[in-house]
Amino acid sequence: MLKPTVGPIIGHTTTNQSRIFIRGEFQLNTAVFGGIRYRVSGTQQWLKAPFAKLELLRDMSAVILLDKLTADTDYEYQAGWFSPMSPTHTVDSVMELPLQWPREVYRLRTRATAITQPRAYILGSCRYLRLTAGIPSLPHLGDRIFSSIGQLIEGAQPPVSAIMMTGDQIYVDDLNLIAPDREYNEILKKYRAAFSQPNIQRLMSGTPTYMILDDHEIEDNWPVNAHKSDASLFRNAMTAYEIYQASHSPACAVTSNGQVDQVLKNYWYQFSDGDIEWFVTDSRTRRNLAQDDRRILDEEQEQALCQWLIESPARVKFVVTSVMFYPDRKLHGDDAWKSFPAQRLRLLEVIRTHRLKNVVFISGDVHGSLTSRLTHSADPNFEVHTIVSSPLHNSKLLPYAKASTFILDQPLALTADGDYRHELTSAVVSQDNFAHMLVDAGQIRVNYHDRDGKQLQSIKIDLR
Repeated sequence: MLKPTVGPIIGHTTTNQSRIFIRGEFQLNTAVFGGIRYRVSGTQQWLKAPFAKLELLRDMSAVILLDKLTADTDYEYQAGWFSPMSPTHTVDSVMELPLQWPREVYRLRTRATAITQPRAYILGSCRYLRLTAGIPSLPHLGDRIFSSIGQLIEGAQPPVSAIMMTGDQIYVDDLNLIAPDREYNEILKKYRAAFSQPNIQRLMSGTPTYMILDDHEIEDNWPVNAHKSDASLFRNAMTAYEIYQASHSPACAVTSNGQVDQVLKNYWYQFSDGDIEWFVTDSRTRRNLAQDDRRILDEEQEQALCQWLIESPARVKFVVTSVMFYPDRKLHGDDAWKSFPAQRLRLLEVIRTHRLKNVVFISGDVHGSLTSRLTHSADPNFEVHTIVSSPLHNSKLLPYAKASTFILDQPLALTADGDYRHELTSAVVSQDNFAHMLVDAGQIRVNYHDRDGKQLQSIKIDLR
């Protein structure tokens, strides 16, 4: 067997399941299979290896489900792909072959069942990896920060439950003024290059990684800049996104026969981790730009989000939106929630009128990191926080955000019942960085680190 050409990537992981993405390579006139074998760390016996047939339709990739795992347990696994000599082999028959697995051993940990156990997460967005003629230019620069993240995760207490990447994991339009990629095969090359660099590959093979798209998975400021001729670009970009980002997420259901269903109803999804719950929104592909009903989230998604906010018993609720919920930017803010004030106000009023506590919005996009607090002039019980983490690696062509980038001297929204007012609760980080977020019984601690892992600042958000 051969090493995966992309992956393994650990996706959605629960107390008893884990989804793992692997990619092989096309072989002319012969079938290709990928497989994973695993065991509890410290034991000798490998458990029965699940296999999948790798199809060109999914760029020779598959998501393999490990089921009936034990909670809060360390596992080790091996992954590989091969082409059998006989063309008659099936997924079931290859499981009986005496295969020689690749030597690399990867590790994963299932989620803990203890509800109140402290949890930790890595937050990041906007990883620029420039390609020239399909080849990464200075790829070590775009991969450097993932080594620092991996070093922090190793031995971290509490263990890091997951990595949340909130958009622009690739830049389809990295040379958008000169030669933007539009064809399907060109976009696939972007994903293969971006996800197979050594540090990010090592990181994602050992820590569950959740992703949601932003505009650069398609083109800058989508869909404002879209033209009728962009229909094929959108179709190509989203097909590639579904293969490499959505396929291992909770957006894909598990079928009754233990397979991950790759037919997607939508890109937004939910998941839980103890008494913490996440709602990851698709704030990019379901926008309505009509002036009479402007929406950054479609009606179905807004209703689902509001229902979750009201009904979820979670102690802490994280809402991921790839673009800024607040504060608004002075310039270029129309690509974010600033341009959809009515829908934003509806969400805030749901949180305020239902007296919901510990709601935190997480985003990226702006190439600057910060935390901020939103209050209401007439309602002392209302409080919402936002945590922004961006970028993992910036382009030299793009500026970093700073405090003067944002509108901070006026209320976010004015209503008959009072004003929504916000303030920064951190400095604005204007360099490549990531966030290490820890949640315990009384607080959220957000530690920002630079690309070498050095801590830049630490912010405490008290829970109520």
